[in-house]
Amino acid sequence: MFGNIVTILFIFGGLLDVYNSWIVSLSLPFMVSGWFFFILLSYANEFLSIPFSLYHTFHLENRYGFNTMTFRLWISDFLKSLILSIVIASLVLFAGLWLMQWSPNHWWFWVWVFLFFFSIFMMYLSPYVIEPLFNKFTPIEDESLKERIMAITEKAGIHVSRILRIDASKRSRHTNAYFTGIGKTKRIVLYDTLLEGMAHNEILTVLAHEIGHWKRHHLLKTIVILEAASLAALFLCSRLIQSDLLTTLFHISEETVFAKLVLLGFLGGIIAFPLKPLMNSLMRRHEREADNASYELTKDAESMVSAFVKLSKENLSNLHPHPLYVTLHYSHPPILERIRSIRNMGNQEK
Repeated sequence: MFGNIVTILFIFGGLLDVYNSWIVSLSLPFMVSGWFFFILLSYANEFLSIPFSLYHTFHLENRYGFNTMTFRLWISDFLKSLILSIVIASLVLFAGLWLMQWSPNHWWFWVWVFLFFFSIFMMYLSPYVIEPLFNKFTPIEDESLKERIMAITEKAGIHVSRILRIDASKRSRHTNAYFTGIGKTKRIVLYDTLLEGMAHNEILTVLAHEIGHWKRHHLLKTIVILEAASLAALFLCSRLIQSDLLTTLFHISEETVFAKLVLLGFLGGIIAFPLKPLMNSLMRRHEREADNASYELTKDAESMVSAFVKLSKENLSNLHPHPLYVTLHYSHPPILERIRSIRNMGNQEK
């Protein structure tokens, strides 16, 4: 909410016009001006979010017994994240701005191509370079659990190169498990809180759920949808940038691509808002399919239910959310709905 208020004040209160005119007055080269314009905005956003991040971590998470992070670790995470975001944003900005200069009429397509391959590259790079900057990854020591995990992944037709334990408990008591990697070789990462709080059968059902996402190609389907939407959005942006409609409508004194991109981002968020329920509906469908796949792999409805009950308790899930709120905001089906579905599958099997 605060971020939305700041954005509205920045755009409609004349601050964007003042900021944009100041950048123009510096008479910097196009790419340097663009980098300076967006990096300063990024810095401002990061520092404005500090009080809210501190409140969430050290008040809300503490109130419900989730937080285990120290202030020193929070500072360390913030600085690492800030440096990484600036480096990555700088690479993307310079590449995008160079493509806009190189191909003024078709930059939207080349930027889309670059962002697509860059995101794939980051998906490969992140598990080996970025994630270890924040957490320690070690092989799981429980050989019995490791053998059962390998058996269920082989049953699903997925080759797993490593099964790792992440020291998530130094920040939070929340639990999770996930896959990393693209292609045939993947890594399984288990939170240490998950290993300590769940039985082997429950852990296997959680992993089977994640395997279900891979087996049903949910990541690929989501990428296709988002990339198609991104391509269409970039094409539309290129057409709007060519006109002076935005600068006239929002009373921007100096016409720059940078100010237009900020305005397009603001308008894009408004236009995309009605589409959010559709995307959430798709995500909830994917979660149901992953639950079904988990049961097909494990045939253990009771362990699935007990795992969901523990996850619900640990995350203080709302057991009876309003259907309209679910439609607008939930990317997962309500926990009781998932439990009923799992029990029905178990009863039908019997």
